Amino acid sequence: MQPPSNEALLPLRDVLLETFAVNEASNQLVLEHLHPRAWRAKPPGRNVRTIAAIFSHVHNIRRKWLRLSAPHLKLPPPLDRTHCTQRQARAALAQSATLCSQMLAEALANPTGRVKKFRRDGWAPPWPAGAAMVAYMLSHETHHRGQVCLLARQLGFPLPAKAAYSIWSWEKLWKQCGFTRPR
Repeated sequence: MQPPSNEALLPLRDVLLETFAVNEASNQLVLEHLHPRAWRAKPPGRNVRTIAAIFSHVHNIRRKWLRLSAPHLKLPPPLDRTHCTQRQARAALAQSATLCSQMLAEALANPTGRVKKFRRDGWAPPWPAGAAMVAYMLSHETHHRGQVCLLARQLGFPLPAKAAYSIWSWEKLWKQCGFTRPR
């Protein structure tokens, strides 16, 4: 059995890229509707990151993925978890999402793309660039977005119901990102 051609994989590539864009729209939605007092509020428990630190981590991890997997792309500046504002985080995440989308487009164009391996960390073995790379990136970000939503609630600043439900309105998010519909 022959593997599918690159042309046959284009619809899958496109939907993976669109899914990453919708993921970023979800991040932006949370940041837009997050109560400003929740941003730096001290979380309950020990060694728990603030919401500012969580979103800074997401951006800074994207920088690591880009640095290790797509060194030809210019890195955006890092975020300082102790000083960045919500506005700065929104802008930084939008910038790193654009670059990650470019990296993913190149990775999913394999074997002709420039990104051949996904290096998620210096200690981890590299993976072939592809769908598993996208799944890992989405899982990482979804995990932290869930942490933020739970932490905001625990701190007494839950997302407004409409915003919380909008995270699950992928048809609207898809459209907001300029795509026709989920495939």
